Amino acid sequence: MTQQKAICHHEFGPPLEVLRLEDVKQAEPQVGEVRVRLLAATINPSDCGMIGGSYGRLRKLPAVAGREGVGVVEAIGRDVSSVAVGARVRFPEEGTWQETACMPAADVLLVPGDVPIEQAAFSFINPPTAYCLLKKIVDLAPGSWLVQNAGNSAVGLSVIQMAKAMGFKTISQVRREELIAPLKALGANHVVIEGSGWAKQVNDLTGGVPILLALNSIGGASASDQIKALGEGGTQVTFGGMVGDLVRFPTRFLIFNDVRLVGFWWDQWSQKAGPQGLNKVMTAVYAMMRDGTLKLPVEATYSFAEYEAAIKHDQQPRFGKVLLKP
Repeated sequence: MTQQKAICHHEFGPPLEVLRLEDVKQAEPQVGEVRVRLLAATINPSDCGMIGGSYGRLRKLPAVAGREGVGVVEAIGRDVSSVAVGARVRFPEEGTWQETACMPAADVLLVPGDVPIEQAAFSFINPPTAYCLLKKIVDLAPGSWLVQNAGNSAVGLSVIQMAKAMGFKTISQVRREELIAPLKALGANHVVIEGSGWAKQVNDLTGGVPILLALNSIGGASASDQIKALGEGGTQVTFGGMVGDLVRFPTRFLIFNDVRLVGFWWDQWSQKAGPQGLNKVMTAVYAMMRDGTLKLPVEATYSFAEYEAAIKHDQQPRFGKVLLKP
C-alpha cells in the first residue's frame, strides 16, 4: 500500500486549529478513472470557509482541504481513451491539498500546456469569476465604468486586467495606499482608499459618466459606498463577504436610483452552464493568460510541511496568491 501526504481536517473550525498533515492511502484509478499528481495548489478564502464550516457547500468529514490546483495525469484506469498520461489538468476539486487523487476521466478539465504552471494553479475560480462578473451580468459597452472593492484580491486584479482589455474603465477600492501604484500599473483607471469619502467625488472620477456595475466581495461600509456611487439603473453584484459586516438596506437608492442588488456564486454558475459553458469561459481565460493580458502575482510558495506558515501568510496583507506544493 502506497502512502502519500495530505492536509486533512476531521472537524470544522479555524484552519490552524483543525488541519493536520497526515499519511493517507494513495488511490488506484478504477475503470474510467485517471490519477492526477498535484503540481501546485492555491489557498482561497473559500477554502477557509469550507474548513470552518461556513461555506455554501461543505464536504463530508474527514476531508482533505483545498479546492483549486493544477496537476498532471500520471496513471489511467481501464477503458480510458480521452485522456493520456502526461496531460496537464485541473486537480480533482474535492481536496487539492494532497499529493495525488483519482477522478473520472469524463470530468477532466484540460489545461493548455503553454499556460505557466503557477498561473494555471489559480485559473479555475478567481479569473473565471472575474470574467463572468464583467460579461455575464450587465451588458457593458466599451468605455463603461465599474467599481470594485478588494481591488488587490485575485478577482480584483483579474477584473482590472480583463476590463482594460475589454475597453471598460475601473475604480478599485483598497485599504492601503501602497497598493495604488501597483494597481494603476496593471491598468486601473482610479484607485481609491476605503473610508476616504471617494463616493462623493465619483462624478469627478468618471467625468460625469454614470457607473453601471459595482462588484462587492467585502460588505459593510465598503458595499454601501458602492451603492451610493452607482448611477441610475446600476447593478451591484455581491460575490463575497470578507468582513461579514451588515450592509444597511439602501432604501432611497433602490427607489430613486433604481439600483439593483444581485448575487453571484461561481460554483453555482459553472454547474448551471455545464461543460460547454464552462469550457467557453476557461478558453477565454487561458487565451488571456497565454498572451499576457492576464497575469496574477504569486506572493509565496510553501511545501505541505509548511502549511501553517502558508495559512498565516495568506491571512496577512499581501499582493498575490499563496501557493502550496507537495
